[in-house]
Amino acid sequence: MSFDSLGLSPALLSAVHNKGYETPSPIQAQAIPAILKGRDVLAAAQTGTGKTAGFTLPLLQLLSERPSPAKGRKPVRALIMTPTRELAAQVEESVKTYGAQSSLRSAVVFGGVNINPQMNRLRTGVDILVATPGRLLDLHSQSAVNLSQVEILVLDEADRMLDMGFIHDIRKILKLLPERRQNLLFSATFSSEIRTFTKNILHNPVSIDVAPRNTTAETVMQQAYRMEKSGKPALLKHLIHTGRWEQVLVFTRTKHGADRLSKKLNAFKITAAAIHGNKSQNARTRALAEFKAGETRVLVATDIAARGLDIKQLPHVVNFELPNVPEDYVHRIGRTGRAGATGHAVSLVGDEEMKYLRGIERLLKQKMVMASLPDDFEMPVAQPAHGGGGQGSSGSAQQAKRRPHKKPRHAAGERTQKQKPATPAAESRKEGQDSRPKRRSRRRPSRNRNPDSTGDRG
Repeated sequence: MSFDSLGLSPALLSAVHNKGYETPSPIQAQAIPAILKGRDVLAAAQTGTGKTAGFTLPLLQLLSERPSPAKGRKPVRALIMTPTRELAAQVEESVKTYGAQSSLRSAVVFGGVNINPQMNRLRTGVDILVATPGRLLDLHSQSAVNLSQVEILVLDEADRMLDMGFIHDIRKILKLLPERRQNLLFSATFSSEIRTFTKNILHNPVSIDVAPRNTTAETVMQQAYRMEKSGKPALLKHLIHTGRWEQVLVFTRTKHGADRLSKKLNAFKITAAAIHGNKSQNARTRALAEFKAGETRVLVATDIAARGLDIKQLPHVVNFELPNVPEDYVHRIGRTGRAGATGHAVSLVGDEEMKYLRGIERLLKQKMVMASLPDDFEMPVAQPAHGGGGQGSSGSAQQAKRRPHKKPRHAAGERTQKQKPATPAAESRKEGQDSRPKRRSRRRPSRNRNPDSTGDRG
């Protein structure tokens, strides 16, 4: 089968060929004809299989064939919602690329940046709007966007949007849309909660499942090392150096963990940058651009921030910490081995993470390959907490011994005995919520005091 047989217009076929694509992926081959017929679609496909083009191409054709209002500002005719800024930017880039020969106008809006340029862009009129839910509601509350004429709604990475707590925002947005519209839901995985949620949105949908649910690409080689938590940074350094890895995406469970690991790698003379919800949008964009350009060797990311990262021919993904949600493992290693290319996924598993590994194995219905530690790798010796005071102890250790005992000072983000420990799930939820800066005053800020400072939530 070729793209020529899917019913796409000559302009879109030209754009596809210019991208170097000749044969549609399975998700594209099934989704594009169904969408062109005006059907609602519920589609599950592995990450990296071309699902973005699967809805972008037919969406562009349908809007081009339908007459647009001749007078006044262009209304938003297609709304694409994504959970993160990076994924929103990636989708809008695809819209621009494939729609270069059309007269359709598009825009992308998300939080973490000044809202005023986005308001100005919307005032000029756009046909296709790509947005994160929180920022979209902010813009609507300021009468900057009208969604009453939306013809096509797309929910991309729908499972992640529900996991991040966007369900209430999505329901608010659905009330702003006309009842008669075409609905398209795309995601790498679909939980039972997603299927329940979609019952009230989709109307007699075409269900597309091009691969078994919750599976990984066969082109990705997966292996794991079981080891002590304290030795993980040294092993990662060893693997990068001995394997001559030049481009590595590393996942941690928390934002603070991403920052700590990035600093350690740079101390090892391995260029690294961290990307997560606490970073400004400019910092995230810069870190990603430098990683893609090869200026940064390692990108350390959390699950939320990495959604939507599309890095061609990414060779290596490392789970520095296993996710506590098994489905996130599928999304993580889906960053490599994309579009039929080969990939390599490595997991560093501590004893306390074995329960997470078992959950992943149950989800994938396969055992993980446990590799032996490299023969030339030496596990670093843990440093004693206090100096011994003998001849072998350093001056700093002796000085520490002479100091009167004081309660240890904890850096920001570390846990004290009185603090309630933050679970990985809580970190994930927090990263998807507003990242407004904390105020020094005890006065509780208004909920909408500064909508420009929102994080992935808008």
